[in-house]
Amino acid sequence: MTVSVAWSAAHSRRLARQFLTAPAAGGAPEGLARTAGAMLGAHAQVLSAAELSLCLRHTEATRTDVRAALRETGTLTKTYGPRGTVHLLPTAELPFWTGALSALPVARSPHPEGVRLSAGQADEVVAAIADALDGACLTADELTEAIVQRTGPWAGEAKVPAFQGAWPRWRTVTYLAAHRGALCFGPNRGRKVTYTRPRGVVPEPGEAALAELVRRYLHAYGPATPASFAKWLAVPPGWAKSLFASLEGRLERVDFEGEAAWVAAGDAEFAEAPVRGVWLLPYFDAFGIAAHPRERLFPGPARARALSGGQAGNYPLLLVDDEVAGVWHHRRSGRRITVTVEPLRPLTASRARELEHRVRRVGEALEGTAELTVGAVGVGPHA
Repeated sequence: MTVSVAWSAAHSRRLARQFLTAPAAGGAPEGLARTAGAMLGAHAQVLSAAELSLCLRHTEATRTDVRAALRETGTLTKTYGPRGTVHLLPTAELPFWTGALSALPVARSPHPEGVRLSAGQADEVVAAIADALDGACLTADELTEAIVQRTGPWAGEAKVPAFQGAWPRWRTVTYLAAHRGALCFGPNRGRKVTYTRPRGVVPEPGEAALAELVRRYLHAYGPATPASFAKWLAVPPGWAKSLFASLEGRLERVDFEGEAAWVAAGDAEFAEAPVRGVWLLPYFDAFGIAAHPRERLFPGPARARALSGGQAGNYPLLLVDDEVAGVWHHRRSGRRITVTVEPLRPLTASRARELEHRVRRVGEALEGTAELTVGAVGVGPHA
């Protein structure tokens, strides 16, 4: 008999498994790493957003705790994760992540001939990066010089459009080098980003790592379809469908709001009571990006207000019960943090009190004092 799963039940389980309904205790480095693993990585294109994503899933963690886990204890690593975007990942899980990510189909480069690298050139550059960063921490300019020494001047040609100038060609495969375990971010040198090679990381075999990635994704965001998995990873839907088909016996089909979806085998239990509560999620929070179907999480006005061209993550989200019910933004001046929340519908008195509690927690996480303002958010989507 096929299990039927309602949206509210799926949403409730997802919140619980990401420490949103019951935040983890404290803010120890090991605990923050476990939370990052449960989220399948904290999106860190904007590092402060990743810090807040992790802190709000803990009772007492602050941004200093996250920075310590990244730079002092090394339990978190900043690197390129899902979708080729920057994430904070548990350092102990890098063999799994590099095994899975390096087994993904490589997307065709959007760059024209003469800018993009051939498959052979990409392999040569990745090998050069791994060699240059072994035991070293280099800025982009220093790494460019090291790569050119090992490959040839073609790798350092400044042909990739970037900001006000151009980047060298090797940077088109930076994410690929990270996925293969050759590169991650090191500590900043002043205002300059540095790269290093994660120590002792040997990618797990791709087939086993991909199977584990599907299991973890379904544990965190199931029920889900191959299409939603493909969107989360930015891979071809047909490839994702074939991957799910290859895992027959390890996945279980369920009826999710009238549509076929999957959970990991033996993981089809869902609470019947719908979730109730208020949550604030920062820019690029994993929950808003990975949870599908989008039309259930972002119903009606939320789709127009909280998505950017259909893309999630560009606005911080106000969750009320089982849907996005507004957006928010914070502005800092010294220790004072002004949190402006724009609900899409009036909040009850109890919801307003809960929102005040969530705002106080934002202030604690950011090591300041937060004040709530309810009104229009005038800040546009984050690029």
